[in-house]
Amino acid sequence: MTVYIASLFLPYTVSFRPPEPTQALPSSPLPKKQVPDSVQATPNPAVSLFEKRNEASNVGLTPGATTDHERIFTSDPNKADQSQSEYPFPNPVTAYNYEHLTESEAHSPAWGVRTALNQPKPQSAFLASPSILRHQESSADTLPKVDGPSSVPPAKHSRRSSGRSHNRKPSFSETEWKITTAEQGNGGLRNAVRAAAETGQLEDKVWVGTLGMPTDALSESTKAMISEKLEGEYDCLTVDVNDSDFDGHYTHFCKTILWPVFHYQIPDNPKSKAYEDHSWVYYVKLNQVFAERIARNWRRGDTIWVQDYHLLLVPAMLRKLLPDAQIGFFLHVAFPSSEVFRCLAPRKELLEGMLGANLVGFQTEEYCRHFLQTCSRILSVEATNDGLQLEDRFVNVTKFPIGIDPLSWDKRRKAADVEQWIKTISDRYAGKRLIVARDKIDQVRGIRQKLLSYELFLNTHPEWREKVVLIQVATSTTEQPELEAMISDIVMRINSTHSTLAHQPLVFLKQDLAFPQYLALISVADAMMITSLREGMNLTSHEFVYCQDGKYGAQKYGSLILSEFTGSASVFGNHALLVNPWDYHQCADAINTALSRSEDERQRVWKQLHQAVLQNSTSNWVKSFSETLSRVWHEQSSREIMAVPRLSMNKLEDRYRQANRRLIILDYEGTLASWGSPKSIIVTTPQRAITTLADLTEDPRNVVYVMSARMPEELERLFRMVSGLGLIAENGCFVREPYSETWSKLTNKDQTDAWKTAVKQMLEYYQQRAEGSWVEQRHCSLVFHYEAAEDQPAACRLASECADHINDACANQGVHAVLVDGLLVVEPTNTNKASATELVWRSCMKQQDNAGRPDFLLAIGDSRDDEPVFRWANKLESAHAVSYAMTVTLGSRSTEARATLTQGVAGVLTSLERLAKTSANQGVSR
Repeated sequence: MTVYIASLFLPYTVSFRPPEPTQALPSSPLPKKQVPDSVQATPNPAVSLFEKRNEASNVGLTPGATTDHERIFTSDPNKADQSQSEYPFPNPVTAYNYEHLTESEAHSPAWGVRTALNQPKPQSAFLASPSILRHQESSADTLPKVDGPSSVPPAKHSRRSSGRSHNRKPSFSETEWKITTAEQGNGGLRNAVRAAAETGQLEDKVWVGTLGMPTDALSESTKAMISEKLEGEYDCLTVDVNDSDFDGHYTHFCKTILWPVFHYQIPDNPKSKAYEDHSWVYYVKLNQVFAERIARNWRRGDTIWVQDYHLLLVPAMLRKLLPDAQIGFFLHVAFPSSEVFRCLAPRKELLEGMLGANLVGFQTEEYCRHFLQTCSRILSVEATNDGLQLEDRFVNVTKFPIGIDPLSWDKRRKAADVEQWIKTISDRYAGKRLIVARDKIDQVRGIRQKLLSYELFLNTHPEWREKVVLIQVATSTTEQPELEAMISDIVMRINSTHSTLAHQPLVFLKQDLAFPQYLALISVADAMMITSLREGMNLTSHEFVYCQDGKYGAQKYGSLILSEFTGSASVFGNHALLVNPWDYHQCADAINTALSRSEDERQRVWKQLHQAVLQNSTSNWVKSFSETLSRVWHEQSSREIMAVPRLSMNKLEDRYRQANRRLIILDYEGTLASWGSPKSIIVTTPQRAITTLADLTEDPRNVVYVMSARMPEELERLFRMVSGLGLIAENGCFVREPYSETWSKLTNKDQTDAWKTAVKQMLEYYQQRAEGSWVEQRHCSLVFHYEAAEDQPAACRLASECADHINDACANQGVHAVLVDGLLVVEPTNTNKASATELVWRSCMKQQDNAGRPDFLLAIGDSRDDEPVFRWANKLESAHAVSYAMTVTLGSRSTEARATLTQGVAGVLTSLERLAKTSANQGVSR
C-alpha cells in the first residue's frame, strides 16, 4: 500500500550549475541623457532601515547598535567571523545522516527569489530593474529558455544578441543540475514523514508536489528528466505548473487572501487589493492539476494524505475521480471562527473541497469546533462531536497536534559544530540572561507586540536593564514596509535608550540562522518568548523545550513565554507562561517571572513541558493520523449504501421462527406510515399498519415497540387500537411499556423548562424573519419548521445561523440544534432513541417469565434519528448479548444498518406481515 503525501512543495528541488562569468561590458557608460527614465536609479522611500543596512552588508546588523554582538550570527556558516568563532568546526564522527533534518519552522524564502540555490526567475512577474547595468544584463538573458525574463521588446533583444552572442548566458536547460534539499515547504511535516519512514511507519510513501521554483525557463525535456529522476530515485511525483498559474495560486490567493483570513487578519483596509484580482481561478486550476496527478498513479488500496491550506479543493476533486479512495486532509495552520471564515467569497467551495476527505484533521480541539460550526452554518449539514453527517456519507473531524522528532534532535545535537556554537554564544553573553525569539516579519507573528512588551519590561524593571539581552531573529518573505519601519523605530528606541558601551539589550537580526547556530541558541537561552497573534502550532517552542534538558551547555530548564492564541498553548497548558500578546503589562510581568524563578520551580515546570513534547512527537502524529484514517475509512465504507446488502427475508424468517423471545423496534414516520403534517388535526395510521402490529403482538414471544418524534398523547391516539404495543415518544424522551397506561420520562422537567424558555426566544426571532415558517412546541424539544417558507434560500441561511447560535449559547445546557429535511430540531443531547431502547432492553431482561431474555432483535428505521438504534443493536450482537440482531434501513444514504429495504413503507409492511404469518403458522394463540 502506497501513501501519497500531497504538499504544495516537494522536499526536494533542483539547483543548477552557476553560469560561467560573462565577458565584461564596455566601461564607458552611456551619457546620462541617453538613459531611459524608466531605468534611472531612484531611491525607494519604502525601503526600511533594515533593508538599507543589508544593502551594505550581508550581516544582519541591528540599527543603532553600539556593539558587534550580532556579528557572530549569520544564515551562512561560511560567512561567520572566524577570527572570533574559529568556525568552521570539525564535522562529527557519526554515521547518522541529518542532511534533511531542519528546524520545524524554517523560514523559507519567497517563491522565485534568488537564494543559495541557482534557479530560474519567474517568467511572468518581471519588474524592470532601476539599475542601467542590471537592465543591460537582464536584456542579454531574453532568449527563449534562459535565466530571467526580458525587460525589453523582442525586437531590441534580437538586434543586441546578434552583435554580442558571445556574452549570452547559458540556458538553464543547457546547464548541469542536481537534486538537492528544498528551501520551500513545511519543515515540521517533512521531519515527521522522514522520522516515520526511518522507523518503518511509512514503508511505501510518495511525495506529490511542485519543485518550489519557477520552471517556465526550462525546456520540456529538462523538466521531464528532472521529474523522472525524482520519481525513480526520490519517490516524488512532480506537479508541473507554469509560473503564472503558480504565482496566481500561491502569491495572490494563498498568501494574500487565505493566509490572512485563516489568521484572523481580514484584508479589509482601503489599500488592500485582496478581493479585486482573479486569483481564485488559479487556485482551482492548481488544485485540479494536483488531483489529476495523484489519480493517474493511485491504485486500489493506496492512501492519500492532503496537506494544508494550499490544497483545500483537492480532497473533493479526488473524491470525484476516485470515489473509493482513502483520503485524509490535515490543516497545519489555524482555522478561524465561522464569523471570520464566512468573509471569504468562495467559502462554500472551500468547505466542500475539504469535505471530500474521509478524515479532516486539525491541530487543536478549538479548530475542530470552528470547522464544525462553520460547516453547519454555511453548508447546513449536521455537526456532531465526531464529525459531519452529509447527505450521502459521514466525514470524521479530529484533532492531531503535530510535534517534533526527539530522536533526530538528539542525534543532531551531538554534532561538534553545535557544541562549539554553544560555547561561542555562552562566552559572548557570559553573565547575561538571554531571551530568544524567532519569527517571520508579518502581521500575525506579533513581533511589534513583543518588542513593545520588552520595552515596557526594561522601563518597569530597571534592575534587569544591564543583565538581560533579547535576541530576536526575524525573517521576511514578503514586502511589508510599514510594519518593518514600525519595528525599526521600536528597535532603535530600545537600544538608544537602554544601551551602554558594554551592553546592548536588544539584538535584532533581520535574517535566519544557520541550523547549528539555531540549535545552540535555544540550548543556552534562559527563556523563549512567542507572541503570535494567531498560529496553528508553534513548533519552535517544542524545540526550545526539548533543548533545555541541560545535556549540552550549562543552561537548563528555561522558561517558555507563549501566546495563548497558538495551538501549542493547548498542548502545554498552564505549564507555559501563557500571555495575551496585546496585554503588554502581562507580557512584561511574564518576562520578569521567567527570569526570577528558582531552579527548582523551573525544573518542575520544565518536566511537565518536556512530557508534553514527548507525548506529541512526530511519530505519534503519523501513527495517530494513519490509524484513525484507516479506521474511519473502513467504518464509512461499511456504511455506504452500495456496501449494505438487501434484506434477506428467508434468513430473517428462519431466525424469527427459531427464536424463543423476540424484540422488534420499528420507527413510525417514513417506516410504518408516510410522513404527514404535524399541523394536521386528524392524525391517523394506515389500517394495514394497525392490523400488522396487532398480529405481531398476538404472539406472546414478541415484544414490539414503535418509536416516533411525536408527543406521547399523539402516539396514544395513533395506536389506541393496539393494546399490547410499546411506545417511544419524542425521539426517546418518553417510554411506555406494553399493556401499561403510564409513561416513563427520561429527561428532567426543570432542566427542560429552563433551556426551552431561552431557546424559544431565539427560534421566534428567526421565525419572524422567515415568512411561512413556524415553531412547534413539544414536551422535551422545539422544532423550527421552514420547509414551507416562501424564500427557501433565505430560510435555509437563517436556520443555519439559528442552529449555530443555539449550539454556541446552549452547549453547557445539554441540548443541541440539528438541521433535518427542512426542520431545525432542538432536543437533548443525552437522550435519544438509543437511550430509550436501552431502557426497553433492560426491562426485557428483568422479565424472566415466558421464554426468558430476547434472542432475536429486529430494528427498522428510515432517518438519521434511527442510526443510534442501529449502532446500539449491532453492538449488542457483537458483545454476544443477543444471538441474532438485524438492523434495516430504508433509503439510499450512508448507514450503520446491516440491510436495506428499497420498497419503502409498503416493503416494511410486507416484511412484517410475513413474520406475523410465520407466528400464525406455528399455531400461536392467546
